[in-house]
Amino acid sequence: MRTTKLIVSCALLASAAGVFAQNIQREPLQNVAQLSASGSVEVQQDLLSISMNTTRDGTDAGTVQAQLKQALDTALTQAKQAAAPGQMDVRTGNFSLYPRYGKDGKINGWQGSIELVLEGRDFARITSTAGKIQTLTMGNVSFALSREQRTRVEGEAQTQAIERFKAKAGEISRSFGFAGYALREVSVNANEQGYTPRPRVMAMQAKSEMSDSPIAVEAGKSTVLVNVSGSVQMK
Repeated sequence: MRTTKLIVSCALLASAAGVFAQNIQREPLQNVAQLSASGSVEVQQDLLSISMNTTRDGTDAGTVQAQLKQALDTALTQAKQAAAPGQMDVRTGNFSLYPRYGKDGKINGWQGSIELVLEGRDFARITSTAGKIQTLTMGNVSFALSREQRTRVEGEAQTQAIERFKAKAGEISRSFGFAGYALREVSVNANEQGYTPRPRVMAMQAKSEMSDSPIAVEAGKSTVLVNVSGSVQMK
């Protein structure tokens, strides 16, 4: 009998605790303001990436693959001679080899492509190296922020956003007749909005004339935006 009473008592206590918790959760918030603020910093893009590639086709897959390998090995040898960590890093990119079909639906040849990427902060070194590579042609030029640059700028934008959030929270609290506020919850989000002008690149059909000259490129700017949002308890 004592065991039964104990179980019933525990069940009643658990039920009461659940109802009490629900009542607390359902209690409406009072004197709470939702707000957001942002900070942004515009900075010159300092990371250049040049993608170089070539294609080969033929009737034999092995021959096509060997031609691609030879073109890539030659380009890699040239690029690695000028490579420097952070200033110009060299890596291979996409590789593809796929069959070519005739009107009868049968394989009548093979086509493949390879890619080499030059990337770093030394624009002159990268463009000069790209101009000297004869076995590959330029596929794409892009600009971005290096990790170091982005971290620095993001910190500046975050400081702006937080200060503006605090100022807005104080202003709103005073406008409603409160002396101050306390933070309840805060969310911080960062993103990058970049603008890159079209690279001023000479026509690749004049490749032989470019072998001793750097490719002309011009970096754009990126805007790092940090948004701070959350709620404050006015008091």
